[in-house]
Amino acid sequence: MGKVRYCMDVDAAENATPETTAKAMAYELHISPKHALEVCRALKGKRVEAAERYLEAVLEKKEAIPYKRHKKKVAHRRGLNKWYAGGYPVKASAEILKIVRNAKRNAEYKGLEAEDMTIWHIATKNGRALRGIYPRAFGRATPKNTDTVTIELILKEKGS
Repeated sequence: MGKVRYCMDVDAAENATPETTAKAMAYELHISPKHALEVCRALKGKRVEAAERYLEAVLEKKEAIPYKRHKKKVAHRRGLNKWYAGGYPVKASAEILKIVRNAKRNAEYKGLEAEDMTIWHIATKNGRALRGIYPRAFGRATPKNTDTVTIELILKEKGS
């Protein structure tokens, strides 16, 4: 598979117990890998309901995502706690919100209390690069590749 871009616990997917966790994955999303990384970092450890509210506020551009790694030439945003650079990655937030809701539904299907779940593991991985070209003068071409992102999410019950 692709290189793991952001993952707090590398072995979390293998060590997850099916009785207390719920998983969701999305493959080859057409979103920015850098924005996906920052959104995932902001969601790690949050409860599901709080994560949904946070992402909806980002979609409405009322709350900013702090950019911790990819912050070069990024403007300051109001309301960031103990940080200065941030943004409103709408496209990435919308896709990750779908994954969070999917994992929540998976937890409900398994009979777990979805409101008591927290985001235990969230990782972004490089997906397949969609190849394209820019035609240039004199019969030449410049590559124009589109990166894709794979995201995995594991929810865990708060008490376990």
